[in-house]
Amino acid sequence: MKTMNCKDLLMRLSSAVGVSGRENSVVALAAEEMRALGEVSISPLGDLICTIRRPEEGQKNFMLDAHVDEIGMIVNWIDDEGFLKVSPVGGFDRSLLLASQVSVHTQQGDLPGFICSIPPHLQSGEAKNPQFEDIYIDIGYTKEEAEKRVQPGDVVTFVTPTREMHGGFICGKAIDNRSSCVAVMYAAQLLKDENQPYGLTVTLTTREEVGGMGAQAAAYTVNPTHAITVDVGFGWTPDCKKEQCGTFGGGPIIAFGSLLDGEMSRALVKTAQEAGIPHQTEAMGGGTGTNADHILTARGGVKTGILSIPQGYMHTPVEKILVEDIENTARLLAAYVTKEGNRK
Repeated sequence: MKTMNCKDLLMRLSSAVGVSGRENSVVALAAEEMRALGEVSISPLGDLICTIRRPEEGQKNFMLDAHVDEIGMIVNWIDDEGFLKVSPVGGFDRSLLLASQVSVHTQQGDLPGFICSIPPHLQSGEAKNPQFEDIYIDIGYTKEEAEKRVQPGDVVTFVTPTREMHGGFICGKAIDNRSSCVAVMYAAQLLKDENQPYGLTVTLTTREEVGGMGAQAAAYTVNPTHAITVDVGFGWTPDCKKEQCGTFGGGPIIAFGSLLDGEMSRALVKTAQEAGIPHQTEAMGGGTGTNADHILTARGGVKTGILSIPQGYMHTPVEKILVEDIENTARLLAAYVTKEGNRK
């Protein structure tokens, strides 16, 4: 099997549409890749569950998880002039909304549009972050024409090209969390041909940005003994505090926390050290804000850890990540699973 090209796969997944609760398109794209690695199924909530191998009796069962959904907007109603009113799906930096190009994804196809913005000449006082109740989307139709094409519940995404930057960086929308999807998919490829007694399943789960329900349901289905959630973390950029961020090129960020399995976190660090994989650490005092919070309580409980990939400009249309960090995250996942899966 040809070695996975993480850069190309990320650029394709990032460009796909997958707002929380409407992840069908990106899941279908990922499923095409995953069918070469294992048995693929799609859950009632839209989770992609790829079983690489089932555990032998009494053996460990590993779940490598990454959420596949992205932030976006959802159409609430159409006003008398044909402009769309929307609500957020997930967390937004509202300062980036005005004058943004968007695509409205309807049953009849995608419609181009943009978020209305008052010209600076007509503004009074200093500009403020808009509230969502003040946001209108212009699609160029009258109300009657718009109602023939757009329905409440249609989702909206930013129109942003995914671009390769100098130094191995990729920039675009939905890098959170398609980069982590690539990491767990690549780890699965690295582990696929091993003849081992432990079980291994990769899950690309839905609805994380609105509550993590996909991961909760997937964990119940997979019934793992051990799970690692891969998500993005804060990568340092000049507008951030260094003590709050990881370093680009520093490899995956291994989390320690009150909700996480300390033995697993320590084992991930030791594995990275032994394998010469660059890595970083962080501490989380309470809830992690990731799928790990929902996986660890599945059935009778699951030993759970987190790896985060440093990312810049989170929850914006211009998220930035280093492909090298994605690859090293996959390598650490594969090395840990092999080592822990064979430990008595």
